[in-house]
Amino acid sequence: MGASLPLQKISELIATGEIIPDQELVELITEHSKRVKTNKRQSFFPDEGQFRRSLYPKHIAFMAAGAKYKERVMLAGNRVGKTVTGAFEVMTHATGDYPLWWTGRRFNTPTQMWVAGQTSETTRNILQASLLGSFAEPGTGMIPAESIIRTTPKAGVPDAISDVWVKHVSGGISLISFKAYDQGIESFMGTEKHAIWLDEEPPMPIYSECLVRTMTTRGIVLCTFTPLKGLSEVVMSFLPGGRIDTDNRKKFLVMIEWDEAPHLTKEEKDLLYDSIPPHQRSARTKGVPQIGMGEIYPVPEEIIACDPFEIPSHWARFFALDVGWKVTAGVWFALDRESDVLYIYSEYYRGECEPSIHADAIMARGSWIPGVVDPASAGANQKDGERLMDIYTRFGLNLNIADNSIEAGTLAVFQRLSSGRLKVFKTCINWFREKRLYRREESRSGIVKILKEDDHTMDATRYGIMSGIEVAITETSWNNSNNYIEYRQNFPKSGTGVGRNKITGY
Repeated sequence: MGASLPLQKISELIATGEIIPDQELVELITEHSKRVKTNKRQSFFPDEGQFRRSLYPKHIAFMAAGAKYKERVMLAGNRVGKTVTGAFEVMTHATGDYPLWWTGRRFNTPTQMWVAGQTSETTRNILQASLLGSFAEPGTGMIPAESIIRTTPKAGVPDAISDVWVKHVSGGISLISFKAYDQGIESFMGTEKHAIWLDEEPPMPIYSECLVRTMTTRGIVLCTFTPLKGLSEVVMSFLPGGRIDTDNRKKFLVMIEWDEAPHLTKEEKDLLYDSIPPHQRSARTKGVPQIGMGEIYPVPEEIIACDPFEIPSHWARFFALDVGWKVTAGVWFALDRESDVLYIYSEYYRGECEPSIHADAIMARGSWIPGVVDPASAGANQKDGERLMDIYTRFGLNLNIADNSIEAGTLAVFQRLSSGRLKVFKTCINWFREKRLYRREESRSGIVKILKEDDHTMDATRYGIMSGIEVAITETSWNNSNNYIEYRQNFPKSGTGVGRNKITGY
């Protein structure tokens, strides 16, 4: 009976008293348990079973990308297996014992590597434990016990290891050194490395230094972390414009969420989710960079975005304009009065050209459509002292000064977004790009303000929500007016503020 059963099953039967083992069987089971305990790598990413490799395609893709990319990052939710993935790859590079399915980067010689975390304590508790197991019993982690030659303790940190020497299949010896960001950038200088694993997000100076350390070896730098620091320098280097660049040939990024981790049960996910602060949920469950409490419009894009459709002629329209030399941006609104839903259906985004160019593009979207504009346009043009408002009006635009109340305006936009009364066509790519980055940040003096960077469509949206509905008209109303002069006589004068449209009654 025993000979025909797996040893694990035999152990279970012994525990229940269904089998009384002899000495030989006890020794066999003990040896089997020891080998399983000291060769942990065999249990990860197997061909078959409940947690077979095919169920973790993004984890595998991350490791495979090492063959092509020097820089990689895994932005992942908590407990999805990011540390296991990093440890598995480090172990393969240290031993040179690559599995048959491995398609990632290969080193044919022994490797020199760094593994680093936030502090010496977290490096010990997480990375050292993942790779080596317990301090008292090294070899119970990802690196097999038979491959570990020796370790050296880390001064000043109890039970921490500084370096571990590992047998390489070539007959040589690999070296893994454990480091921490709180040691400072100086500790990351000086020596070349084949691979560096940064678990948890590093400061940008340390990340840059790690890239330098791998230059001469054509080495790799892999990062695995939950993006709780939000749109930091490191994250933004992988997310230009706040979104994944699938055409990036130099850097690889993958996001992994809870639903892509089969080892997490629904009960575990529900329990964890309830314990996470709302502003951290996207980062901790989906690996989406946390903007945190500073996010101005924390509304999921799937609620806001809609497929483009033809705007009915009886819907009122208007546009809002944010003017500037660096960027002039406009957004066009259509209002379904029956449902009180506004749709942003078009955008204009261009910089460093004359007002005549902007005016032509705006007029091309409908010369009859009235607009509201950044109050700053009523000031003097830095170029020649002439008001931008007058320049654009002379080119034929029908503009009115918008209400520029910042706090009231952002609240009004948020209320429409969160209630589903403001939708945006998916084709408005600049709008969505800016929305992802639109946030408040605390200054050195402790004052929290909206970050005034790359926010042109956001400003235009605020102008439109605060002032545009009052000037909105339908194309039918325009066509029914006798002529342009009559229309201008009945419409509030440009630059005098926003009032009620005397033709439409709105």
